[in-house]
Amino acid sequence: MREEVIRAEGLTKIYNKSLVAVDHITFSVYEGEIFGFLGPNGAGKTTTINMLITVLKPTEGTASVLGFDIVKQANEVRKVIGVVPQEYTADEDLTGYENIMLCADLYGIPRDIAKKRALELLELVELTEFKDKRVETYSGGMRRRLELACGLINRPKVLFLDEPTLGLDVQTRAATWEYIKRLKREYGMTIFMTTHYLEEADTLCDRIAIIDHGKIIVTGTPSELKDSLGGDIITIAIREDADVTEIIKGVEDVKEVRREDGAYRIKVAKGEVTAPKIIEALRSRGFTVTRLSLTEPTLNEVYLEYTGRAIRDTEESREEFMAQQRTLRRARKT
Repeated sequence: MREEVIRAEGLTKIYNKSLVAVDHITFSVYEGEIFGFLGPNGAGKTTTINMLITVLKPTEGTASVLGFDIVKQANEVRKVIGVVPQEYTADEDLTGYENIMLCADLYGIPRDIAKKRALELLELVELTEFKDKRVETYSGGMRRRLELACGLINRPKVLFLDEPTLGLDVQTRAATWEYIKRLKREYGMTIFMTTHYLEEADTLCDRIAIIDHGKIIVTGTPSELKDSLGGDIITIAIREDADVTEIIKGVEDVKEVRREDGAYRIKVAKGEVTAPKIIEALRSRGFTVTRLSLTEPTLNEVYLEYTGRAIRDTEESREEFMAQQRTLRRARKT
């Protein structure tokens, strides 16, 4: 049996007695795994993290981190966790080294121990040669790596990462992924992260919970979630203005047909076998196929299956949108 590091039961947050940000969610995070909340901005990801790290008190439900109740034993929770927030928090007037030492002081870590750890962490995130440079001179990627180092100064048993690569370019994002993988590989750290990047969740997470409108829709490993679709996805469009759903359903091995925006999303066991059959069935009835695509299951397809829309089409809350814009502005600095 794997040890539960985080446990939430019916966790709920309601603002102003009307806005339900997190809606009675229940989940577990196990020792040594990277567990991800995948969903759009405004889905409740950051609110959940803020409750787990004791910044917000839940309206209903309970949660614990390493056995400590997030409300009744908040101080104990804070001692065993590290947090890398979505926004940059480092003081731009201080150097990278001074920022890490400041975090150490806030944790009450003795100076001699803190100095040693700070230098080790700067080496871990490849910032040693920039340790005496003011943070205002750092690029977005360097700032994110510094934030990671600050979150590790107390040697936490659980690390919370809120949108860890928001605003970073593709190359820097991939480098950040390697640092996160290293934390798990070399330190056995348990990591709870949020993201709206499908590739990031697929690459990093051992298990994923898809969250939408404050509710957990489905939880599983990336492979389990993809396999739950039961096969390949064919998307097809025709020239004629007609509904051919029933014709497609009648084709052998077609499991499900959904009409969306003038096209048809078709779930099949083996796309390369079934696609020609669908084309022939439509052609024989006088319809012309203008577009056809065949994809193996992806997390975007999983999200579409369970929520009814692609993650890129979801709307952002104003609060999280503004936070994202601030982070992006800082990330663009060089």
